[in-house]
Amino acid sequence: MSSVLYDVPGPKAIVRNRILGVLTILVVLAIVGFFVWRLADTGQFTAQKWSAFTYTNVWIEILKATGATLAAFAAAAVGALTLGFVLAIGRLSDHKWVRWPFTAVIEVFRAIPVLVFMFLLYYGFPVIGIRMEPYWAVVIALVCYNGSVLAEVIRAGVESLPRGQAEAGYAIGLRKAGVMRLVLLPQAVRAMMPVIIAQLVVTLKDTALGFVITYPELLFYAKYIGAQPSVGSPIVPATIVVGIIYIALCLILSFVANLVEKRLRRSPRVTQVAAAVQAPQQGGTDTELIVAQRGLGKYNAGSGGGI
Repeated sequence: MSSVLYDVPGPKAIVRNRILGVLTILVVLAIVGFFVWRLADTGQFTAQKWSAFTYTNVWIEILKATGATLAAFAAAAVGALTLGFVLAIGRLSDHKWVRWPFTAVIEVFRAIPVLVFMFLLYYGFPVIGIRMEPYWAVVIALVCYNGSVLAEVIRAGVESLPRGQAEAGYAIGLRKAGVMRLVLLPQAVRAMMPVIIAQLVVTLKDTALGFVITYPELLFYAKYIGAQPSVGSPIVPATIVVGIIYIALCLILSFVANLVEKRLRRSPRVTQVAAAVQAPQQGGTDTELIVAQRGLGKYNAGSGGGI
C-alpha cells in the first residue's frame, strides 16, 4: 500500500523507525544532559551567580529593557508590514516603469544584512552630518529588511492564487486596484499568514542586534549585568533569563497572530467578497451575477484605477 508522497511502511519499517526515534531522543537527551552537567560543573547554578536576580532594581531594569525591545519591535512590525504591502503592490504592477524601481529597492534591502544597516545608520550617517538615535537606527534597519522580505512573501501569495480569481473580479466590474484590495490581497494574506508570523518573530529577535549600537534592549542589559564582578559576573544566568523572556514574547506573538488569522477567516466582509467573486468564476446565472455586482458595488467607487 502506498500514498502519493511515500510508501506506507511495513512491519519491519515501523520497528526500524521506532528504534531510530528512540535513538534520536536518547542522543538529544545526552547532548542536553552534557550541557547541563558542564554548566553545573563550572558553577553556573551556584547561589552567587544567581544572586543578582534577587534584587528588585535588577528586575526593574529588565522590565525597562523588555519595554525597549517591545517598543522597537512594535514600530518595526507596523513599518515592515506597511512597507511590505507597498513594495509588493509596486512589484505586481503591470507597468515596467513602476515595477522595476520597486524590484530594485526590494533586492537591495534584502541584500544588506540588518546589522550592517544599523551600523550605516548609526555610525555612518554622522559622517555626513546626520545624527540618529539608536532607537531609530534599529527601527529603520528592521523596517527596511523585513519589509522587503514581507513584500516577496505577499507577492508570492498573490501569484499563487488561481488566475480565475482576478478574472472573476474584473468580470463584476472591479478595476485593478479593486481586484488587488478586495479579492487578491485578503486571500494572499490568509494563505501566507504562517510565513508572515514567522517573519515577525524574526523581527522581534533581530531587535537584539541593537545592543551593538548601544540600544538598551534585553541583550544589552544582559551583557551589562553579566559583566558585573560584584555579583559574580553572571553572563550565563543573565543569558538564560533573557532567552526565557524572548521565548515567552515569541510565544505570545504567535498566539496573538493565530487569533488574528482565525478572525480573518471568519470575517463577514471577506466571506461576502469571496462569494461575490466565486459567482461569475463558477459560471453563475445572470441573477447571480447581478447579486455579485450589488454585493461589491459599494466598493467600486473607491477601487481606484489600474496599478
